[in-house]
Amino acid sequence: MFTTITSFFSEGGIFMVPLVLLSIVSVGFIIERGLALRRGHVIAENLYRAIFTLKIGQSSSEVASLAAPGRTTLARLVRICLEHLPWSKAENVEAVQTQARREITRLERGLIVLEITIGIAPLLGLLGTVSGLIAIFSNIGGTGGSDNLLIAKGISEALYTTVAGLVVAIPSVIAHSYYTKKN
Repeated sequence: MFTTITSFFSEGGIFMVPLVLLSIVSVGFIIERGLALRRGHVIAENLYRAIFTLKIGQSSSEVASLAAPGRTTLARLVRICLEHLPWSKAENVEAVQTQARREITRLERGLIVLEITIGIAPLLGLLGTVSGLIAIFSNIGGTGGSDNLLIAKGISEALYTTVAGLVVAIPSVIAHSYYTKKN
């Protein structure tokens, strides 16, 4: 199919450059979000167990000590809740909801880059294809000939950018969908 990676990118033309850059950025964000959204970074298991074993009326000091460092999303939410215990229920709920919105923003950081990649990569591939086809037909129109080999080679070269655009977009769609559902 493709003789070498280098020839694949050189045959694709100028639009392969932004596709390669977009691919690098996308892979970087996929890896970063994968590391940031690991369960241990969002929910401290010992804090989770302490919360669910806590009985009504029992002291929450163990939960408070586990949440104090605030290294995970759950710990920060629990800490806010415990800090606002003396407040009315409605005020406490409002404080926790405000912190939860901050945490959601933190968890969703970078997903916009994947959304943009999902939209731009196929369009860049299509743009490269159209650009290649325009070049082919302008050359044929200028010479007045109909060399089938020239047409076939030109169309295959034009489609390289479409393939590259889809190769960049598909993993980005998968990662974006996975990370969005994980939040």
